[in-house]
Amino acid sequence: MPSQAQPNLWVNMIPIAAVFVIFYFFLIRPQQKQVKEHQRMLDSVQKGDRILTTGGLYGTVVGLKGTDLEVRFAENVKLTVARSAVSKVLAAESGDNSAVKNITAVS
Repeated sequence: MPSQAQPNLWVNMIPIAAVFVIFYFFLIRPQQKQVKEHQRMLDSVQKGDRILTTGGLYGTVVGLKGTDLEVRFAENVKLTVARSAVSKVLAAESGDNSAVKNITAVS
């Protein structure tokens, strides 16, 4: 019986390397990009910006305290929120508190 030649070790590694490359470009790299963009957004939060927290609350930034933000959620409600709790920066407040007025009108 003729002996069969063993395939080269490198030939066996090609599918494993291909799977790693696919995972990197379709899973790991986009996630890293998203994390960097979120961090840039958190670093750019300024006083007067309208934000959405991860808890679903909309508010306006009234003060910056290092890793924390002082946020106004209603006319007389100011809370200190961790900067990492911001999920979106919507826009700077234009001075129109129509959302707050609508909430208080319903109450």
